[in-house]
Amino acid sequence: MQYTLAILVEDEPWILTRMASLFSRRGYNIDSITVGPSEEKGISRIILVLPGTPKLIDQLIKQLYKLIHVLKIQDITNVPCVERQLALIKLRATKESRSKIMEIASIFRIKVVDINECALTLEITGDPGKMYALEKLLIPFEILEVAKTGKISLVRESKINTEFLKYGITNF
Repeated sequence: MQYTLAILVEDEPWILTRMASLFSRRGYNIDSITVGPSEEKGISRIILVLPGTPKLIDQLIKQLYKLIHVLKIQDITNVPCVERQLALIKLRATKESRSKIMEIASIFRIKVVDINECALTLEITGDPGKMYALEKLLIPFEILEVAKTGKISLVRESKINTEFLKYGITNF
């Protein structure tokens, strides 16, 4: 199972090195890591996505808290969140395939950020489900390059899981 941890740390240049060293020593794998300033000056927010078991994640959280500048860790795996990713995808675009790619881009509200006679670059922003669906649709086209950010997440203050709303489930 994949877990998502939201970690607040003091801005110190070596904190990521210490975290990476901890993961390396313990043999943990990281699926994605995103770091940026938080709403509070001098504090950064790290969103960490990693595979594991409940026991492994619990152990990892305890080990992360031992690092001096780690302030707060929240397992937001099963908490209603707003989640986004960004991807740039460069595709080979022939005269025949360009209109099909543009149609998919229109349906997914994707921006075309670069185009020439033989290639097309798309900018996709969305939740992980949208990214997955788009990747499946682009399989028939020749993907030349892909660059993706890690997932970013913030807990929903309403505590409402919008995934339920997609399926018409209102009794939760």
